[in-house]
Amino acid sequence: MPDSAQTAANDLAPYWMPFTANRQFKRAPRLFVAAEGLYYTTDDGRQVLDGISGMWCVNAGHGRREIVEAIRAQAGRMDYATAFQMSHPAAFELAARLAAILPGDLDRVFFANSGSEAVDTALKIALAYHRVRGEAGRVRFVGRERGYHGVGFGGVAVGGIANNRKQFGNMLGGVDHLPHTYDRSKMVFSRGQPDWGAHLADELERIVALHDASTIAAVIVEPMAGSTGVLVPPKGYLERLRAVCDRHGILLIFDEVITGFGRVGAGFAAERFGVLPDMITLAKALTNAAVPMSAVAVRTGVYDALMQGPEGAIELFHGYTYSAHPLACAAALATLDIYRRDGLFARAAGLAQYWEDAVHALKGAPHVVDLRNIGLVGAVELEPRAGAPGARAYDVFLECFRNGLLVRQTGDILALAPPLTIEKTEVDRMFETLAKALKAVG
Repeated sequence: MPDSAQTAANDLAPYWMPFTANRQFKRAPRLFVAAEGLYYTTDDGRQVLDGISGMWCVNAGHGRREIVEAIRAQAGRMDYATAFQMSHPAAFELAARLAAILPGDLDRVFFANSGSEAVDTALKIALAYHRVRGEAGRVRFVGRERGYHGVGFGGVAVGGIANNRKQFGNMLGGVDHLPHTYDRSKMVFSRGQPDWGAHLADELERIVALHDASTIAAVIVEPMAGSTGVLVPPKGYLERLRAVCDRHGILLIFDEVITGFGRVGAGFAAERFGVLPDMITLAKALTNAAVPMSAVAVRTGVYDALMQGPEGAIELFHGYTYSAHPLACAAALATLDIYRRDGLFARAAGLAQYWEDAVHALKGAPHVVDLRNIGLVGAVELEPRAGAPGARAYDVFLECFRNGLLVRQTGDILALAPPLTIEKTEVDRMFETLAKALKAVG
Protein backbone atom coordinates (compact mmCIF):
# COMPACT_ATOMS: atom_id res chain seq x y z
CA MET A 1 0.00 0.00 0.00
CA PRO A 2 1.45 3.46 -0.89
CA ASP A 3 2.38 5.68 2.01
CA SER A 4 -0.49 8.10 1.32
CA ALA A 5 -3.04 5.29 1.25
CA GLN A 6 -1.59 3.81 4.45
CA THR A 7 -1.87 7.20 6.14
CA ALA A 8 -5.49 7.52 5.05
CA ALA A 9 -6.29 4.05 6.39
CA ASN A 10 -4.64 4.86 9.71
CA ASP A 11 -6.65 8.08 9.95
CA LEU A 12 -9.84 5.99 9.81
CA ALA A 13 -8.69 3.42 12.35
CA PRO A 14 -9.40 5.17 15.69
CA TYR A 15 -13.12 5.80 15.06
CA TRP A 16 -15.25 2.81 16.10
CA MET A 17 -18.34 3.37 13.99
CA PRO A 18 -21.84 2.50 15.28
CA PHE A 19 -24.03 -0.10 13.54
CA THR A 20 -21.38 -0.44 10.83
CA ALA A 21 -19.15 -3.23 9.52
CA ASN A 22 -16.04 -1.25 10.45
CA ARG A 23 -13.44 -3.30 8.57
CA GLN A 24 -15.52 -3.38 5.41
CA PHE A 25 -16.27 0.34 5.55
CA LYS A 26 -12.67 1.39 6.17
CA ARG A 27 -11.50 -0.53 3.10
CA ALA A 28 -13.83 1.58 0.94
CA PRO A 29 -15.13 4.55 2.98
CA ARG A 30 -18.10 6.66 1.98
CA LEU A 31 -17.70 10.18 3.33
CA PHE A 32 -19.93 13.25 3.22
CA VAL A 33 -18.34 16.68 3.58
CA ALA A 34 -21.29 19.04 3.13
CA ALA A 35 -25.09 19.13 2.99
CA GLU A 36 -27.60 21.61 1.63
CA GLY A 37 -31.32 21.24 1.02
CA LEU A 38 -32.01 17.73 -0.25
CA TYR A 39 -28.42 16.86 -1.09
CA TYR A 40 -25.19 15.70 0.49
CA THR A 41 -21.80 16.38 -1.07
CA THR A 42 -19.26 13.54 -0.96
CA ASP A 43 -15.53 13.93 -0.43
CA ASP A 44 -15.03 13.41 -4.18
CA GLY A 45 -17.48 16.20 -5.03
CA ARG A 46 -20.57 14.21 -6.02
CA GLN A 47 -24.12 15.28 -5.13
CA VAL A 48 -26.20 12.59 -3.39
CA LEU A 49 -29.96 12.95 -2.93
CA ASP A 50 -30.85 12.25 0.69
CA GLY A 51 -33.59 9.66 0.48
CA ILE A 52 -33.67 8.91 4.22
CA SER A 53 -33.50 12.39 5.83
CA GLY A 54 -30.05 11.66 7.21
CA MET A 55 -31.34 8.99 9.59
CA TRP A 56 -35.09 9.71 9.60
CA CYS A 57 -34.33 13.08 11.19
CA VAL A 58 -33.65 16.01 8.79
CA ASN A 59 -37.31 16.70 8.04
CA ALA A 60 -36.83 20.34 7.04
CA GLY A 61 -33.86 19.68 4.74
CA HIS A 62 -30.17 20.27 5.35
CA GLY A 63 -28.37 23.49 6.17
CA ARG A 64 -31.36 25.58 7.21
CA ARG A 65 -29.92 29.04 7.84
CA GLU A 66 -32.52 29.89 10.48
CA ILE A 67 -31.42 26.95 12.60
CA VAL A 68 -27.72 27.67 12.08
CA GLU A 69 -28.18 31.30 13.10
CA ALA A 70 -30.27 30.38 16.15
CA ILE A 71 -27.55 28.01 17.37
CA ARG A 72 -24.82 30.56 16.69
CA ALA A 73 -26.68 33.33 18.52
CA GLN A 74 -27.42 31.13 21.53
CA ALA A 75 -23.80 29.93 21.73
CA GLY A 76 -22.63 33.54 21.77
CA ARG A 77 -25.13 34.53 24.44
CA MET A 78 -24.94 31.48 26.77
CA ASP A 79 -23.36 28.17 25.87
CA TYR A 80 -24.67 26.04 28.74
CA ALA A 81 -26.92 26.13 31.77
CA THR A 82 -27.53 23.31 34.22
CA ALA A 83 -30.99 21.79 34.30
CA PHE A 84 -30.68 20.76 37.97
CA GLN A 85 -32.27 23.37 40.25
CA MET A 86 -31.70 26.02 37.53
CA SER A 87 -32.83 26.59 33.97
CA HIS A 88 -33.13 29.15 31.18
CA PRO A 89 -36.11 30.72 29.37
CA ALA A 90 -35.78 28.77 26.11
CA ALA A 91 -36.40 25.46 27.92
CA PHE A 92 -39.81 26.64 29.13
CA GLU A 93 -40.64 28.23 25.78
CA LEU A 94 -39.84 25.03 23.93
CA ALA A 95 -41.87 22.86 26.31
CA ALA A 96 -44.85 25.19 25.88
CA ARG A 97 -44.49 25.20 22.09
CA LEU A 98 -44.42 21.40 22.02
CA ALA A 99 -47.40 21.12 24.35
CA ALA A 100 -49.35 23.39 22.01
CA ILE A 101 -48.88 21.14 18.97
CA LEU A 102 -49.01 17.72 20.62
CA PRO A 103 -52.40 15.94 20.64
CA GLY A 104 -54.73 15.78 23.64
CA ASP A 105 -53.35 16.56 27.08
CA LEU A 106 -49.78 15.50 26.35
CA ASP A 107 -48.70 18.82 27.79
CA ARG A 108 -45.83 18.08 30.18
CA VAL A 109 -42.38 17.66 28.61
CA PHE A 110 -39.18 16.12 30.00
CA PHE A 111 -36.03 16.77 27.93
CA ALA A 112 -33.21 14.34 27.19
CA ASN A 113 -30.62 13.99 24.43
CA SER A 114 -31.43 10.99 22.23
CA GLY A 115 -34.24 8.63 21.42
CA SER A 116 -32.55 5.99 23.58
CA GLU A 117 -32.56 8.33 26.58
CA ALA A 118 -36.16 9.33 25.93
CA VAL A 119 -37.26 5.71 26.00
CA ASP A 120 -35.42 4.92 29.23
CA THR A 121 -36.90 8.09 30.72
CA ALA A 122 -40.44 7.07 29.74
CA LEU A 123 -39.98 3.62 31.28
CA LYS A 124 -38.76 5.16 34.53
CA ILE A 125 -41.65 7.62 34.60
CA ALA A 126 -44.06 4.70 34.20
CA LEU A 127 -42.53 2.88 37.17
CA ALA A 128 -42.54 6.02 39.32
CA TYR A 129 -46.15 6.79 38.36
CA HIS A 130 -47.46 3.44 39.54
CA ARG A 131 -45.35 3.52 42.71
CA VAL A 132 -46.70 6.90 43.88
CA ARG A 133 -50.23 5.63 43.23
CA GLY A 134 -49.67 2.68 45.55
CA GLU A 135 -49.17 0.08 42.81
CA ALA A 136 -45.45 -0.58 43.22
CA GLY A 137 -45.94 -4.13 41.97
CA ARG A 138 -46.40 -2.82 38.43
CA VAL A 139 -42.83 -3.30 37.26
CA ARG A 140 -43.20 -5.29 34.04
CA PHE A 141 -43.07 -3.86 30.53
CA VAL A 142 -44.46 -5.15 27.26
CA GLY A 143 -42.70 -4.35 24.01
CA ARG A 144 -43.14 -5.87 20.58
CA GLU A 145 -41.18 -8.18 18.32
CA ARG A 146 -39.21 -6.28 15.67
CA GLY A 147 -39.55 -3.12 17.76
CA TYR A 148 -36.67 -0.65 18.01
CA HIS A 149 -36.45 1.63 21.02
CA GLY A 150 -32.84 2.73 20.96
CA VAL A 151 -29.77 1.19 22.52
CA GLY A 152 -30.06 1.83 26.26
CA PHE A 153 -30.49 -1.26 28.38
CA GLY A 154 -34.16 -0.45 28.90
CA GLY A 155 -34.81 0.28 25.24
CA VAL A 156 -33.02 -2.84 24.06
CA ALA A 157 -34.93 -4.95 26.59
CA VAL A 158 -38.35 -3.76 25.40
CA GLY A 159 -37.17 -3.77 21.80
CA GLY A 160 -37.50 -6.86 19.69
CA ILE A 161 -34.59 -6.99 17.25
CA ALA A 162 -32.45 -10.04 18.01
CA ASN A 163 -29.13 -8.67 16.77
CA ASN A 164 -29.47 -5.67 19.10
CA ARG A 165 -29.86 -7.99 22.08
CA LYS A 166 -27.83 -11.16 21.71
CA GLN A 167 -24.35 -9.77 22.48
CA PHE A 168 -25.33 -8.23 25.79
CA GLY A 169 -26.75 -10.95 28.02
CA ASN A 170 -29.26 -10.09 30.72
CA MET A 171 -30.87 -6.70 30.51
CA LEU A 172 -33.92 -5.17 32.16
CA GLY A 173 -35.93 -8.01 33.65
CA GLY A 174 -39.67 -8.55 33.59
CA VAL A 175 -40.23 -7.80 29.91
CA ASP A 176 -42.60 -9.58 27.54
CA HIS A 177 -43.27 -8.97 23.87
CA LEU A 178 -46.30 -8.76 21.63
CA PRO A 179 -46.02 -10.42 18.21
CA HIS A 180 -45.05 -8.09 15.40
CA THR A 181 -47.78 -6.99 13.01
CA TYR A 182 -46.36 -8.11 9.67
CA ASP A 183 -47.56 -11.09 7.66
CA ARG A 184 -46.64 -10.82 4.00
CA SER A 185 -49.17 -13.45 2.95
CA LYS A 186 -52.01 -11.32 4.37
CA MET A 187 -50.84 -7.79 3.54
CA VAL A 188 -48.46 -7.91 0.58
CA PHE A 189 -48.37 -4.67 -1.45
CA SER A 190 -50.78 -2.92 0.91
CA ARG A 191 -51.17 0.78 0.35
CA GLY A 192 -51.12 2.61 3.67
CA GLN A 193 -52.58 0.68 6.60
CA PRO A 194 -53.21 -3.02 5.91
CA ASP A 195 -56.75 -4.30 6.36
CA TRP A 196 -55.59 -7.46 8.15
CA GLY A 197 -54.05 -7.64 11.61
CA ALA A 198 -56.09 -5.64 14.15
CA HIS A 199 -56.64 -8.83 16.17
CA LEU A 200 -52.92 -9.04 16.94
CA ALA A 201 -53.44 -6.36 19.59
CA ASP A 202 -55.56 -8.86 21.52
CA GLU A 203 -52.36 -10.79 22.26
CA LEU A 204 -51.90 -8.25 25.03
CA GLU A 205 -54.81 -9.92 26.85
CA ARG A 206 -52.88 -13.20 26.79
CA ILE A 207 -49.83 -11.49 28.29
CA VAL A 208 -52.01 -9.86 30.95
CA ALA A 209 -53.49 -13.24 31.82
CA LEU A 210 -50.01 -14.75 32.05
CA HIS A 211 -48.48 -12.12 34.35
CA ASP A 212 -51.60 -10.42 35.84
CA ALA A 213 -52.36 -6.79 35.12
CA SER A 214 -51.25 -5.76 38.60
CA THR A 215 -47.64 -6.46 37.58
CA ILE A 216 -47.57 -4.55 34.26
CA ALA A 217 -46.51 -0.91 34.18
CA ALA A 218 -46.60 -0.02 30.49
CA VAL A 219 -46.77 -1.15 26.90
CA ILE A 220 -44.38 0.54 24.47
CA VAL A 221 -44.69 0.36 20.68
CA GLU A 222 -43.71 2.35 17.64
CA PRO A 223 -46.98 3.35 15.95
CA MET A 224 -45.15 2.55 12.72
CA ALA A 225 -42.09 0.37 13.22
CA GLY A 226 -39.38 2.17 11.26
CA SER A 227 -35.93 0.72 11.83
CA THR A 228 -37.11 -2.85 11.31
CA GLY A 229 -38.33 -2.03 7.81
CA VAL A 230 -41.46 0.18 7.88
CA LEU A 231 -44.19 -1.97 9.39
CA VAL A 232 -47.39 0.05 9.08
CA PRO A 233 -50.02 -0.66 11.76
CA PRO A 234 -53.07 -2.60 10.59
CA LYS A 235 -56.37 -0.72 10.64
CA GLY A 236 -57.81 -0.83 14.15
CA TYR A 237 -54.69 -2.30 15.75
CA LEU A 238 -53.58 0.72 17.79
CA GLU A 239 -57.17 1.42 18.83
CA ARG A 240 -57.50 -2.09 20.24
CA LEU A 241 -54.16 -1.82 21.99
CA ARG A 242 -55.33 1.39 23.65
CA ALA A 243 -58.57 -0.29 24.75
CA VAL A 244 -56.77 -3.23 26.36
CA CYS A 245 -54.42 -0.88 28.22
CA ASP A 246 -57.37 1.14 29.48
CA ARG A 247 -59.16 -1.98 30.64
CA HIS A 248 -56.24 -3.02 32.83
CA GLY A 249 -54.78 0.30 34.00
CA ILE A 250 -51.63 -0.09 31.89
CA LEU A 251 -49.85 2.96 30.49
CA LEU A 252 -49.41 3.12 26.71
CA ILE A 253 -46.20 4.66 25.35
CA PHE A 254 -45.78 5.58 21.68
CA ASP A 255 -42.19 5.77 20.48
CA GLU A 256 -42.47 8.55 17.90
CA VAL A 257 -38.76 9.19 17.52
CA ILE A 258 -39.18 8.44 13.79
CA THR A 259 -42.87 9.17 13.21
CA GLY A 260 -43.03 12.57 14.93
CA PHE A 261 -43.03 15.97 13.21
CA GLY A 262 -44.90 15.33 9.98
CA ARG A 263 -43.37 12.08 8.80
CA VAL A 264 -46.56 10.00 8.57
CA GLY A 265 -48.88 12.64 7.13
CA ALA A 266 -49.78 14.46 10.35
CA GLY A 267 -47.83 16.22 13.09
CA PHE A 268 -47.60 12.99 15.06
CA ALA A 269 -48.62 9.40 14.51
CA ALA A 270 -50.99 9.68 17.47
CA GLU A 271 -52.93 12.20 15.38
CA ARG A 272 -52.60 10.29 12.13
CA PHE A 273 -54.01 7.12 13.67
CA GLY A 274 -56.40 8.78 16.13
CA VAL A 275 -55.05 7.11 19.28
CA LEU A 276 -53.86 9.08 22.31
CA PRO A 277 -51.09 7.38 24.32
CA ASP A 278 -50.08 8.28 27.86
CA MET A 279 -46.55 9.23 26.79
CA ILE A 280 -44.78 9.97 23.52
CA THR A 281 -41.03 9.81 23.03
CA LEU A 282 -39.59 12.32 20.56
CA ALA A 283 -36.13 13.03 19.11
CA LYS A 284 -34.56 13.21 15.62
CA ALA A 285 -36.66 15.84 13.76
CA LEU A 286 -37.25 17.78 16.99
CA THR A 287 -34.16 19.85 16.14
CA ASN A 288 -33.95 18.83 12.48
CA ALA A 289 -30.97 16.80 13.80
CA ALA A 290 -28.83 19.96 14.07
CA VAL A 291 -28.18 19.39 17.79
CA PRO A 292 -28.90 16.14 19.68
CA MET A 293 -32.10 16.42 21.71
CA SER A 294 -35.06 14.30 22.74
CA ALA A 295 -38.16 14.64 24.84
CA VAL A 296 -40.86 12.67 26.60
CA ALA A 297 -44.32 14.20 26.38
CA VAL A 298 -46.53 13.09 29.26
CA ARG A 299 -50.26 13.41 29.84
CA THR A 300 -51.27 15.80 32.58
CA GLY A 301 -52.64 13.09 34.85
CA VAL A 302 -49.38 11.14 34.81
CA TYR A 303 -47.40 14.26 35.67
CA ASP A 304 -49.83 15.38 38.36
CA ALA A 305 -49.67 11.98 40.07
CA LEU A 306 -45.98 12.57 40.71
CA MET A 307 -46.43 16.12 41.99
CA GLN A 308 -47.06 14.90 45.54
CA GLY A 309 -45.33 15.22 48.91
CA PRO A 310 -43.59 18.29 50.35
CA GLU A 311 -43.22 21.14 47.89
CA GLY A 312 -39.43 21.17 48.34
CA ALA A 313 -39.03 17.47 47.57
CA ILE A 314 -37.66 16.26 44.24
CA GLU A 315 -40.48 14.38 42.54
CA LEU A 316 -38.44 12.34 40.03
CA PHE A 317 -34.82 11.41 40.68
CA HIS A 318 -33.84 11.39 37.04
CA GLY A 319 -32.25 13.70 34.49
CA TYR A 320 -29.22 14.43 32.34
CA THR A 321 -26.39 16.96 32.39
CA TYR A 322 -27.52 18.13 28.97
CA SER A 323 -31.30 18.11 29.53
CA ALA A 324 -32.76 21.16 27.74
CA HIS A 325 -29.30 22.23 26.57
CA PRO A 326 -29.51 25.88 25.45
CA LEU A 327 -28.14 25.18 21.96
CA ALA A 328 -30.55 22.29 21.48
CA CYS A 329 -33.47 24.44 22.61
CA ALA A 330 -32.45 27.17 20.17
CA ALA A 331 -32.27 24.63 17.34
CA ALA A 332 -35.64 23.12 18.27
CA LEU A 333 -37.41 26.47 18.48
CA ALA A 334 -36.04 27.48 15.08
CA THR A 335 -37.08 24.10 13.66
CA LEU A 336 -40.64 24.47 14.97
CA ASP A 337 -40.75 27.92 13.38
CA ILE A 338 -39.84 26.40 10.01
CA TYR A 339 -42.43 23.62 10.33
CA ARG A 340 -45.13 26.20 11.08
CA ARG A 341 -44.09 28.89 8.60
CA ASP A 342 -43.56 26.51 5.68
CA GLY A 343 -46.53 24.28 6.54
CA LEU A 344 -44.33 21.20 6.24
CA PHE A 345 -46.69 18.81 7.99
CA ALA A 346 -49.52 19.68 5.62
CA ARG A 347 -47.10 19.70 2.71
CA ALA A 348 -46.03 16.14 3.48
CA ALA A 349 -49.64 15.04 3.75
CA GLY A 350 -50.39 16.64 0.39
CA LEU A 351 -47.52 14.79 -1.27
CA ALA A 352 -48.38 11.43 0.30
CA GLN A 353 -50.52 10.12 -2.58
CA TYR A 354 -47.89 10.96 -5.17
CA TRP A 355 -45.30 9.26 -2.96
CA GLU A 356 -47.52 6.18 -2.52
CA ASP A 357 -47.93 5.82 -6.27
CA ALA A 358 -44.17 6.16 -6.77
CA VAL A 359 -43.44 3.47 -4.18
CA HIS A 360 -45.91 1.01 -5.64
CA ALA A 361 -44.74 1.64 -9.20
CA LEU A 362 -41.83 -0.66 -8.26
CA LYS A 363 -44.20 -3.63 -8.13
CA GLY A 364 -42.82 -6.16 -10.60
CA ALA A 365 -39.27 -4.77 -10.45
CA PRO A 366 -36.51 -7.38 -10.05
CA HIS A 367 -36.32 -9.05 -6.63
CA VAL A 368 -39.17 -6.96 -5.11
CA VAL A 369 -41.45 -9.08 -2.90
CA ASP A 370 -43.31 -6.33 -1.05
CA LEU A 371 -43.82 -2.57 -0.94
CA ARG A 372 -45.14 -0.55 2.01
CA ASN A 373 -45.92 3.12 2.60
CA ILE A 374 -47.44 5.63 4.97
CA GLY A 375 -47.07 9.42 4.78
CA LEU A 376 -43.61 10.13 3.36
CA VAL A 377 -42.18 6.75 4.33
CA GLY A 378 -41.67 3.79 2.05
CA ALA A 379 -40.12 0.34 2.15
CA VAL A 380 -38.97 -1.93 -0.65
CA GLU A 381 -38.55 -5.51 0.54
CA LEU A 382 -36.34 -7.78 -1.56
CA GLU A 383 -36.08 -11.52 -1.92
CA PRO A 384 -32.90 -12.48 -0.04
CA ARG A 385 -30.12 -14.35 -1.75
CA ALA A 386 -29.88 -17.97 -0.70
CA GLY A 387 -27.57 -18.24 2.29
CA ALA A 388 -26.77 -14.52 2.28
CA PRO A 389 -29.51 -12.52 4.01
CA GLY A 390 -29.11 -8.79 3.58
CA ALA A 391 -26.47 -9.04 0.85
CA ARG A 392 -28.76 -8.14 -2.06
CA ALA A 393 -30.21 -5.07 -0.32
CA TYR A 394 -26.70 -3.95 0.68
CA ASP A 395 -25.58 -4.18 -2.93
CA VAL A 396 -28.62 -2.13 -4.02
CA PHE A 397 -27.77 0.43 -1.34
CA LEU A 398 -24.22 0.72 -2.75
CA GLU A 399 -25.48 0.93 -6.33
CA CYS A 400 -27.87 3.73 -5.36
CA PHE A 401 -25.07 5.58 -3.59
CA ARG A 402 -22.81 5.30 -6.64
CA ASN A 403 -25.63 6.81 -8.70
CA GLY A 404 -26.39 9.69 -6.36
CA LEU A 405 -29.09 8.42 -3.99
CA LEU A 406 -28.87 7.61 -0.27
CA VAL A 407 -31.29 4.95 0.99
CA ARG A 408 -31.35 3.00 4.25
CA GLN A 409 -30.72 -0.73 4.21
CA THR A 410 -31.99 -2.93 7.02
CA GLY A 411 -31.74 -6.64 6.31
CA ASP A 412 -33.24 -7.15 2.87
CA ILE A 413 -35.41 -4.06 3.16
CA LEU A 414 -34.65 -0.62 1.73
CA ALA A 415 -36.27 2.20 3.69
CA LEU A 416 -37.06 5.59 2.18
CA ALA A 417 -38.00 8.77 4.06
CA PRO A 418 -36.84 11.98 2.33
CA PRO A 419 -36.99 15.47 3.84
CA LEU A 420 -40.51 16.85 3.87
CA THR A 421 -39.27 19.60 1.54
CA ILE A 422 -38.85 17.19 -1.37
CA GLU A 423 -40.41 18.08 -4.74
CA LYS A 424 -42.13 15.68 -7.12
CA THR A 425 -39.18 15.88 -9.50
CA GLU A 426 -36.87 14.56 -6.77
CA VAL A 427 -39.37 11.84 -5.88
CA ASP A 428 -39.25 10.76 -9.52
CA ARG A 429 -35.46 10.82 -9.49
CA MET A 430 -35.35 8.72 -6.31
CA PHE A 431 -37.44 5.93 -7.76
CA GLU A 432 -35.85 6.03 -11.19
CA THR A 433 -32.44 5.58 -9.54
CA LEU A 434 -33.73 2.80 -7.32
CA ALA A 435 -35.40 1.00 -10.23
CA LYS A 436 -32.13 1.07 -12.20
CA ALA A 437 -30.22 -0.22 -9.18
CA LEU A 438 -32.64 -3.14 -8.79
CA LYS A 439 -32.06 -4.09 -12.43
CA ALA A 440 -28.29 -3.78 -12.06
CA VAL A 441 -27.97 -5.97 -8.97
CA GLY A 442 -28.41 -9.71 -9.27
